[in-house]
Amino acid sequence: MSRWKLFSAIGIEIEYMVVDRDSLAVRPIVDRVLASAAGGVITSDVERGAIDWSNELVAHVIELKTAGPAPALDESLLAAFDREVRVIDSMLASHGARLLPGAMHPLMDPLRETVLWPHDYSPVYQAYDRIFGCQGHGWSNLQSLHLNFPFADDEEFGRLHAAIRLLLPLLPALAASSPVVEGRVGDLLDHRLEFYRTNSRRIPSIAGEIVPEPIFDRATYEREIFERLYRDIAPHDPEGVLRDQFLNARGAIARFDRGAIEIRVIDVQECPRADLAIAAAARAVLLLTTRERWSDQAIQRGVATAPLAALLRAAAKDGAAAVIEDPSILQAWGVSSSSASVGELWRRLLEEARSEIGSPWEGVLDQILRQGSLAERLRRLLGPTPDRATLLDVYHRLADCLHHGELLRA
Repeated sequence: MSRWKLFSAIGIEIEYMVVDRDSLAVRPIVDRVLASAAGGVITSDVERGAIDWSNELVAHVIELKTAGPAPALDESLLAAFDREVRVIDSMLASHGARLLPGAMHPLMDPLRETVLWPHDYSPVYQAYDRIFGCQGHGWSNLQSLHLNFPFADDEEFGRLHAAIRLLLPLLPALAASSPVVEGRVGDLLDHRLEFYRTNSRRIPSIAGEIVPEPIFDRATYEREIFERLYRDIAPHDPEGVLRDQFLNARGAIARFDRGAIEIRVIDVQECPRADLAIAAAARAVLLLTTRERWSDQAIQRGVATAPLAALLRAAAKDGAAAVIEDPSILQAWGVSSSSASVGELWRRLLEEARSEIGSPWEGVLDQILRQGSLAERLRRLLGPTPDRATLLDVYHRLADCLHHGELLRA
C-alpha cells in the first residue's frame, strides 16, 4: 500500500469561494485564475511548490492543497498556505474579486448562481448533475477542509478507521462555520454538513450515515462499500463515469489508491491558521486513540454507526453543547460519567493530547474553546435576524481575516 506509515505525514485540502469584492456575489472565474497562473493555458491544476491549486465541481470554488503528503504540520506549512492565499487575492483584484472563507456563502441562491466547471473532468461533473442535480447547497455551496491521514497496511488501516469513526461526531464542535443559509441565521451551527449529508439521498448508499460502517480491512471495505456503491450507481451511470473510489461520499473515505483515509466533515475556517490548528487537534487525538490512550481496539471497534451518526447530527446543530449519552461512545473516550457534553470532552482530550498538538496551534485551539466555533462567533456578530448590510459587513470582515491570516473575534 502506502510508503507513508501511520501519522508520518498529512495531506490538507482547503476550499475557498471566489466572490465579488464589493457585493460578495459568487464569481465563477476560477478558470481564469488557474489559466493566468499557468501561462494562459486553461487547466485544472497548477503546481506551485509546497501548495498546489485546483478546480472543484463549481466554477467559483478554488482548492489549495499540499503538494503530496506533508511530513510536518508546522509554521512553514502555514506560511505556504498564507502566501498562496495572498497571491490569489492579488490576482483576483484585477477582476474586482476576492477569496471568501467559511463553509457556505451566506447569500448564495444555488438555483440561480450555480455554474459547473466546464473544462477537464466535466463529464464527471455532468454525470453528478444529471443524477443528483447539482444546483443546490449540498453541491454548489459548501467548502470544506479535507484531511488525509496515511496508512501503510491493513493493520494500520483498521486502527486508523476505528479512531476516525469515533472522532467524526466531535469535529463540528470545533469546526462548524456555516450558521447562515440564504441570508437567514438558521437552527444549525453546521448547515453545510446537513446539506452534505442529504445531497445524494437519491442513492442513499453513496453517503451512508456519513459516519462510516465498522469495517477494518480492505477486502471487507471493497466488498461491502465499493461494490455496493458501484452496483447502486450502475443503472444511473451506464457508461461507468462515476465508477471510482471518489464516488464514496461518507464523512471519511478510504482512498486505497493513495493509501490514506480522507476526512470530509470539517467546515473551512476563517484562515489557514485556524484550519491547521483543527487539523493538529484531529491528528493528535487520532494518534492517541490508535495508541489506545482512552480505550482498547475491541471497545473502539464495537461502537455501532447509529449512535455515532446521531451524535454527529446533534453536534452539527448544537456544537459543543451537544450531549453524549450513549454508553458505548462514553466508554470509548474513557468517560466514566453517564453523560458529557462534546465541549467538555474536547477540553479533556486536548489537554491530554497537548504534547502531540504542538505550540503553534495551542493558542488558536484555546481561543476556539473560549469563544466558540466560528459559527458561534458569526452568530454573535450577526444577531438572530441580520439585514443584508450586516451580513455583508461581517462577511467582509471574514474575507479580511483570510487575507491577513487572522482569527475572527466576537
